[in-house]
Amino acid sequence: MTVVRAVHGVRPVEPDPDDELALADDLRRSKSREEILQLAALHALGEDEPAARMRRAAWRALSRRFGHGVRIGRGAIASHLETFEIGDGVFIGEQAFIQGRTEGCCIIGDHAWIGPQSYLDARDLIIGEYVGWGPGARALGSQHTGRPAEIPIIQTDLEIKRTNIGPWVDIGVNSVILPGVTIGKGAIVGAGAVVTRDVEPFSIVAGVPAKFLRWREGHEKR
Repeated sequence: MTVVRAVHGVRPVEPDPDDELALADDLRRSKSREEILQLAALHALGEDEPAARMRRAAWRALSRRFGHGVRIGRGAIASHLETFEIGDGVFIGEQAFIQGRTEGCCIIGDHAWIGPQSYLDARDLIIGEYVGWGPGARALGSQHTGRPAEIPIIQTDLEIKRTNIGPWVDIGVNSVILPGVTIGKGAIVGAGAVVTRDVEPFSIVAGVPAKFLRWREGHEKR
């Protein structure tokens, strides 16, 4: 086994350059929402810094709040950015999809790391600071009531429930967090787990459905 130092979690955040902030302000003043989204799509797959800069500027122009030092991977998509608050030093991986909702709430805390190909139902989602979100992991925020049973389920009303991921949490690759779940500070969710109920702070859960395995070292209950 080889141990190497962490990178993202200890990376210092430098203020974004003034010209990039000015670009976002100009987009906000002079372009419609649809035009800004078209610009973001035009540069969505670019590998160079000018393309990454335009992605950041477009997201910043549309977001409720957008921090410094944010990195947006190629092919990452977000809807209803006007409901987003994105903290400093956030990483959003390639092909991640963050699905917001009109009048919804999506908060991504400082230094969070959202892995490639993740799916976040961000209709009412809070992700705390220094959260590690494994590639392909999913957060769900709504479900159909299924009532009445005389019509297709997809035609029944949606129940939107807040999904709350506490600070310092680590979410394993390809895990699924169901609507309304709260995961406490510093908890670990194992790869491929399906989390159906709240997880206590500094605990480790895994499995389908996810079950408590043990406390993290130094946080054992006495």
